[in-house]
Amino acid sequence: MHRKLLIITSLFFFLTANYAMAQQKPLLLWYDKPAKIWEETLPLGNGKLGMTPDGGVDKENIVLNNITLWSGGKQDANNYEAYKSLPKIRQLILEGKNDEAQELVNRNFVCKGQGSGGANWGKYQTLGNLQLEYEYPGVKETKPEAYKRTLSLDQAVAVTEFTLNGVKYKREYFCSFDDDVAVIRITSDQPKKLNCNISINRPEKATLASQGNELLMFGQLDNGTDGKGMKYMSRVSTTLKDGTVTSQGNILKIKDATEVIIYVAAETDFIHSDFESNVKNILQAAKKKAFATELVNHRANFGKLFNRLKINLGEGEAAKLPTDVRLERFYKDYKNDVSLSALFFQFGRYLSISSTRVGLLPPNLQGLWANQINTPWNGDYHLDVNVQMNHFAIEPANLSELNLPLAELVRNLTANGAKTAKAYYNADGWIAHVITNVWGFTEPGESASWGASNAGSGWLCSNLWDHFAYSRDLKYLKSIYPILKGSAAFYQSALVKDPKTGWLVTSPSVSPENSFYLPNGKTASISMGPTIDNQIVRELFNNVITAAKLLKVDAAFSASLQEKLKSIPPVGVISKDGRIQEWLEDYKETDPQHRHISHLYGVYPAGLITPTSTPELAEAAKKTLEVRGDDGPSWSIAYKQIFWARLQDGNRAFKLFREILKPTLRTDINYGAGGGVYPNMLSAGPPFQIDGNFGATAAIAEMLIQSHDGFIELLPAVPDAWKTFGEIKGLKARGNFTVDMNWKNGKITSYKIASALPQKVKVKINGKLTTITSVKLYN
Repeated sequence: MHRKLLIITSLFFFLTANYAMAQQKPLLLWYDKPAKIWEETLPLGNGKLGMTPDGGVDKENIVLNNITLWSGGKQDANNYEAYKSLPKIRQLILEGKNDEAQELVNRNFVCKGQGSGGANWGKYQTLGNLQLEYEYPGVKETKPEAYKRTLSLDQAVAVTEFTLNGVKYKREYFCSFDDDVAVIRITSDQPKKLNCNISINRPEKATLASQGNELLMFGQLDNGTDGKGMKYMSRVSTTLKDGTVTSQGNILKIKDATEVIIYVAAETDFIHSDFESNVKNILQAAKKKAFATELVNHRANFGKLFNRLKINLGEGEAAKLPTDVRLERFYKDYKNDVSLSALFFQFGRYLSISSTRVGLLPPNLQGLWANQINTPWNGDYHLDVNVQMNHFAIEPANLSELNLPLAELVRNLTANGAKTAKAYYNADGWIAHVITNVWGFTEPGESASWGASNAGSGWLCSNLWDHFAYSRDLKYLKSIYPILKGSAAFYQSALVKDPKTGWLVTSPSVSPENSFYLPNGKTASISMGPTIDNQIVRELFNNVITAAKLLKVDAAFSASLQEKLKSIPPVGVISKDGRIQEWLEDYKETDPQHRHISHLYGVYPAGLITPTSTPELAEAAKKTLEVRGDDGPSWSIAYKQIFWARLQDGNRAFKLFREILKPTLRTDINYGAGGGVYPNMLSAGPPFQIDGNFGATAAIAEMLIQSHDGFIELLPAVPDAWKTFGEIKGLKARGNFTVDMNWKNGKITSYKIASALPQKVKVKINGKLTTITSVKLYN
């Protein structure tokens, strides 16, 4: 009877929910003053181009980006003699001489050359700065009235507007999802009031020129060998209503205009050798189109992705305040701002859509927004949590195709990864260690303490598998199967037997970036069989076995993996103090509050440890998190939020969410406590590192829906702060199910689970597990 009533209620709800969602207020970040630092600017992007305007009144700086702009170049940094040291390294580890093993790794088992510290490695770099200097004839002192700066998440448009001397000025900015240009439209409500100088610059490797009334900036970055690295070209052009534009040197001078539209196009030769003509053609095509048409098309194309999911948690009084003020108050006064959680979740989705696209690159440590030549940690791809975290939210947040650029990045690692597997381990398959770049680097990093991790390639395969688990796309599975198989083949041939336990383990390896005390009082990072490796191998082998069965291939290889699984260490070993051991031996860690929590990989993303299937290990995971604490860099706080959500403690997860929303202006390099967000809601390690945004977005999704334990559970970790009311439309669950739901007082009142074809699915609702038939999904 209860189930029938819930279904009837669901029908009523979905007749009214669409109307309620349609009435939802626009999703806005807004501020009442210009940005003083870059971390206050508003991020715009279309997956290739990015810009961050500061909204200055007299002078405005707009940082420009192109996601493919990298210095460095391809290299072979494999040490092809490294495998000769492998037996000795493993023997030293078996003898408990991990410190000596680490010294040998540093001598003979790291990459050749400077690794990530060298020019050959490269960096993701800023494209440059578009600078606008405004003149207001007759105005002695620029004191604007009614100043407002906004970013519309559902429109992907930023606006700066103010009144000065009785004239209303408005600037609209967007990176077009139509013609692949960055667009700035400047207007005044009185005729011929716009006067400004436009220039473009870059700190290095840039030639400036003008061609007619267009500005050009082009150059070639350093590849670390002969200096002839990636080439780039950018062009700036304008159209005017009223007034004149003239070129004086490398400046465009606008006089007495009523409307100015600025177009910026930028390309590199990373993909297209004819990039220079592409830039010219893109710019010409955009200028031929009416601004209104460009904007409508941009919104429509962006909306095809963004509008798949809507969320409403209600609205508190604080929602009326500027975003930076809301952030300052949220930690203590979160009850008055329930909608900030939904805004931050949608901001994460917005950032994903804006920072990657099919056919290009996945978001790096900076997403695609960088204001420096020397970006922190090179703005590269870290493989021991960071690039993976950048993609944690993509599937549940209904942005599935945005996982494909990562799949292609990984595909491009396999050739060099096979060389690395042979050079260091004399093993089959392929491996990538801790860091990579757009040039396909797979070698160990330059220091044993962090660079020798075996986990990178296996963890990447988990992300690739997730796209299949959610989409059930067999064509995609067939495409990635060689990647998964190659990774499994590496581990299968590289594992060695631990004589104490008989288990098959990796050696040498590290638990990412952490270290431990040896009985002799010395410290080391190098070990055999760190817990994360054991969990990754177990997950990967099972996924490959499943894939081979679905694709009806490799029965013998699957059988060999199945046999090896019998000797893989258990998902987790509980130490004497009740925590999950981080290493095969119960070592004492040097930093109990270390930022990485790698040994809980089995909790997330793997789903090997759950409160339902492994309750004792779940309790041990909680104790592990208690000791680690709640602070750290932003990505670490976000990861802990995810763990607590998976362990179904919604209030603790929400506490972590409050921690990550603590505002900061710090930009120093931080490895410990002090993470948070900047006024523009980008996550602060510090410095800016986008994985905290994406990790917290994934955590919110896990608080609302989970589907990793053999069934779909609605509101598995809803915190008290969100219980009063909520409605969400368009979440995704594994098996390619689309989920809508409504709740009051923490209880589901109505729901809909849809799929391409109706099928039976297990669902846990309000604590009760039941089997239903999904409804047909209509696009």
